[in-house]
Order: sequence, then C-alpha cells, then structure tokens
Amino acid sequence: MTPILTVDDLPAAIRRHREILELDVVMNLGWVAFLADDAGHQLGLMTQDASASVNPEVSVFVDDVERTYRLAQESGAEIAHPLSLEAWGVKRFFYRDDSGRVVNVGTHV
Repeated sequence: MTPILTVDDLPAAIRRHREILELDVVMNLGWVAFLADDAGHQLGLMTQDASASVNPEVSVFVDDVERTYRLAQESGAEIAHPLSLEAWGVKRFFYRDDSGRVVNVGTHV
C-alpha cells in the first residue's frame, strides 16, 4: 500500500522528498514517480494521471485485480476509473470509498 501525493512540480517534489526521507526513485514516468527504500517504505508523487480523469490518493496492489474489481462492483462502490491495461505494464482500476477517497487497485502484468 502506497500513499500518492498530488503535486504541482514533480521534479521539485522528488528532490524535496528524497532529501528529507532519503528515498530512491524507483520509477519515474514524467507525470508519476515512486520513491522507495530497501525496507519497503514507498511514496508516490503525481501531477495528473495519464489515463484517468482523477488522481488516486493511495495505491494498493493485489494478486487478482479482476476479482477485486468484481468485489468493488458488487459492493456498490463508485468505479472512478474502469479496469484497464495500461501502457506501463499495470492492470488497474480506481474506486471511490464512502469518504470520497480514490483508491488505485492494480497488479503488474
């Protein structure tokens, strides 16, 4: 589970969080970056999601994203971004929880 902060200036946010938290950049697509350390601590930074109309606030990766998608639909949760295979090798969807938070659920493919 990784928190994702929406930022205005991705390079500046990367610099600031790296110098304070001593995390390494493990992925940077230009609009989203993930920082991490060897202990598994992670932080996501994002300007605007490249394929969705909203930015998620947290990212949760699961073993069976299709099953989790069905569970989200069956629960009546609002699907904020449909189940999609993204160009960067992730299959994901977003749902909005009862407090309005957007959760990214995905798996690497």
